[in-house]
Amino acid sequence: MNSKKIALYPGTFDPITNGHYDIIKRASKLFDEVIVAVANSIDKKPMFKLHQRIKMAEAATSILPNVKVVGFDNLTIELASEHSAGVLIRGLRAVSDFEYELQLGYLNNSLDARVETVYLMPTLQNAFISSSIVRNLLKFNGKTEHLLPEEVQKIIGGMSSCILP
Repeated sequence: MNSKKIALYPGTFDPITNGHYDIIKRASKLFDEVIVAVANSIDKKPMFKLHQRIKMAEAATSILPNVKVVGFDNLTIELASEHSAGVLIRGLRAVSDFEYELQLGYLNNSLDARVETVYLMPTLQNAFISSSIVRNLLKFNGKTEHLLPEEVQKIIGGMSSCILP
């Protein structure tokens, strides 16, 4: 049995925000390894392609030695098994997130009871940030520097002409 505590943090990360980074950084202190799993999520019609979102997540987390980034297009619980992750990390910003996240946690537990779901809240200063807010600001060339990790802001700034309508 693997005594290493591995946590999987799945999401679309379209794009990865300071709120996501906050949770990743805190999870990296709780677990031996944190795998940031970037979902293909074609159904959500992401603004950024999978390889771009992976690149942004890698750039944002590059200073965290026990964090790695992978892309995926299968069930989260299957990915957890592939990586021997015994914990799924989920973020909760507000009470409105809780019902959906609770259902998702129960679903994952019904698929594999060996995998626990741990809910982390971002710090208060990051609690209002969501990828959808950032995407809306980007569409209108709004200020996002205070919402994104610096490395992610640079990547998006370099491709802004490609994403704006």
